[in-house]
Amino acid sequence: MGDPVTDKRFYLILLVAAALLSLLSLGLDAYRLHVLIVCLFYVMMASSWNLLAGYTGQVSFAHAAFAGIGAYTSGILATKFGVNPWLGVGIGTVMAALLGLGVGVLCLRMGGIYLSLTTLGFSEILRIIITNEYEITRGTMGLQVPGLITVYSKPVYFFIMLGGALLTLIVLYKLIYSNIGLNFRAVQNDERAAASLGVDVVRMRVLAFTVSSALAGMAGGLYGHYLLLITPEIPSLDQQFLVLSMTVIGGMGSFAGPIVGAFSLEILAEYIRGYGEYHVLAFGLVALVVARFAPNGIIGLATRHFPGRAKPGKPVAVAAG
Repeated sequence: MGDPVTDKRFYLILLVAAALLSLLSLGLDAYRLHVLIVCLFYVMMASSWNLLAGYTGQVSFAHAAFAGIGAYTSGILATKFGVNPWLGVGIGTVMAALLGLGVGVLCLRMGGIYLSLTTLGFSEILRIIITNEYEITRGTMGLQVPGLITVYSKPVYFFIMLGGALLTLIVLYKLIYSNIGLNFRAVQNDERAAASLGVDVVRMRVLAFTVSSALAGMAGGLYGHYLLLITPEIPSLDQQFLVLSMTVIGGMGSFAGPIVGAFSLEILAEYIRGYGEYHVLAFGLVALVVARFAPNGIIGLATRHFPGRAKPGKPVAVAAG
């Protein structure tokens, strides 16, 4: 159960961070504002993937695919049926959640490498379908979609993406700092011990997978309407591995880790983009350095030198239910 004092502190930190980001955005040109918007997209993606991998120990390679499902569902509804893009984003979020629930029920009993391989196959099947269904998705050319607002404005989209990121973080916080969050961590630490104390292991895994998929679908829908063009790049494995890298480098299993990783790697990617293929080498070097000197990520390195509150969700006792 959440601590009211801690909850107030969390919302205060969130409010201050949002205010500072908003003030920062006022002085940025169009390019830097775009980078900030993309960072917020990756905050949603990395934080929601961390719920699954960092708190239940289930490594899925389908997270970017669910973002693609949210984006393409909203885009197709808007372009083919004239559905309002805001309603389309909501429907895309629900569609991603339902497919996540279906995949979770079918695959999460397996766990481990079998789950990873199954979700990898699901991602590739989805990519092939999107690429080849030219009449519906426009394939590699991309699907042009309307914006969420009548007059395109990057500052307005910044606040839309900021709202999406805040909503994602609040949902994750309420889950992690609850009895459900304790059960997530218990399942990650020792499934058999958790099950013996009354925790429904499969149910916890499916719940985490469904919520994670829904948040990815929402992120993909918002991002697609910001770009005004939805391409197979959104549900690609490259996107998935970038989200994975952000989470691991920032600090998997910590609340702030994916946020730090999303901002750090996206800004780094923009700085080294001019070096062409060498930017892949730079990413590899960063990952190696972090793995060698900070196996718990940037947040783990910071808490080692500035110890404070323990990682959220780590239980002292398991709450059944």
